[in-house]
Amino acid sequence: MRFSLLFVFAFCLIACQPTAEDPNQEDWQALFNGQDLSGWIPKVRGYAVGENYGQTFRVADSLLQVRYDAYDTFNFRYGHLFYEQPYSYYRIRTQYRFVGKQASGGEGWAWRNSGIMVHGQSPESMALNQDFPISIEVQLLGGPEEGERPTANLCTPGTHVYMADTLFTQHCIGSESETYRGDQWVEAEVLVLGDSLIKHYINGKEVLAYTHPMVGGGVVNEFEPSVKKDGQILTSGSISLQSESHPIDFKKVELLNLEGCMDPKALNYRKHFIKHNGELCRYE
Repeated sequence: MRFSLLFVFAFCLIACQPTAEDPNQEDWQALFNGQDLSGWIPKVRGYAVGENYGQTFRVADSLLQVRYDAYDTFNFRYGHLFYEQPYSYYRIRTQYRFVGKQASGGEGWAWRNSGIMVHGQSPESMALNQDFPISIEVQLLGGPEEGERPTANLCTPGTHVYMADTLFTQHCIGSESETYRGDQWVEAEVLVLGDSLIKHYINGKEVLAYTHPMVGGGVVNEFEPSVKKDGQILTSGSISLQSESHPIDFKKVELLNLEGCMDPKALNYRKHFIKHNGELCRYE
């Protein structure tokens, strides 16, 4: 019996010690669970935060869908579905496709138009009749039968960015992506590095890059004035998916947090981290 206890004790000294995790592992987090809208907060223009008017945002067939069958007319009821947690340094990717017909009353520019909003204000800080969150928009567009219409463009509701050391104050900047027609699935990814750099990718190819996002400019209406602090540098913020009058499906929404423990001696050190947060380090 004594031998057995000594063996167990010796074995546990080796096997029961906490082990370091694989530093090369990328811990992609599924923001959308494929079953419901857990972790997401809707905000539709003219309705309170959390009120999902007409079930605009819904889940069916394991897809996160944006639909308008409960609308008589769109009537400028722009909506956004916010993830509950803000982020600063990260990669986010999703697969999307446009489907069906645009809602009655949707504006011409909103045909096959949606977006991923990053570095945004919180849904709770949006005014009741505010149309868009102050944010950086990765604009998702579908192509017409003829002609070119790139996707993953940049639009700036209440914001500005720099490109090649030049401040850009125009609302939208086109990307170098191809045109994607019909109902095909397209993968969009965004690299966000605090206030230093943002890059857009389509199907793995970089199509746009810019720096120093900040609050400023127009193309956002009926906001609370105290929230829009022009010149404020954007280092973090909310993530949201857009409803602009055309039905769209999202197959997945995944995020890789690039902020974490960068101490190689820690058990949860990862090589992909870019911003160190010592409070997250685990040593035992």
